Amino acid sequence: MTPRSSHEMPGWLRVVFAAPHPLYDRGLGWLLGGRFVRVSHVGRRSGRPYRTVLEVLEHDRRTGAVTVVSGFGRGADWFRNVTSGAPVGVDLGHGPRRADHEVLPVGEAVAVLARYEHRNRFAAPVVRRALSALTGWEYRGTDADRRRLAEELPMVRLTPARGSQSSGPPAT
Repeated sequence: MTPRSSHEMPGWLRVVFAAPHPLYDRGLGWLLGGRFVRVSHVGRRSGRPYRTVLEVLEHDRRTGAVTVVSGFGRGADWFRNVTSGAPVGVDLGHGPRRADHEVLPVGEAVAVLARYEHRNRFAAPVVRRALSALTGWEYRGTDADRRRLAEELPMVRLTPARGSQSSGPPAT
């Protein structure tokens, strides 16, 4: 069972997720070293621009693609906005760029998660605690847990469009 909204998220996790916004707002997102991405998206009903900072699980430096996870599942507003077909932008700290999106199949998402855990093995206790808080069940990092997580929390690959420069949905 995943939380329905950020209002159900533990306070400590809400603070962690909100911390990068001021850096992006001041043009300093690059200080985060590509660890986070700010996704610009348009409300599917309101048409209003939104920005959401997400942790990057994987970054393909060749294509610029980043893979992120929807911590609140398929019901997360940013996920629903991105998958609705409205314009999407990504900002790794050097300005927003228009991007294409792809929801990863479960098998590929499991592989991304395994690589992420391997690269961040020293932070495993914190990662497992955060994932347990998001899912509502104890995440231990087993193959079965990775599959269950990938089934509950979809992963999205965001690839900057070729030739895009500081474009995408307007920043708010």
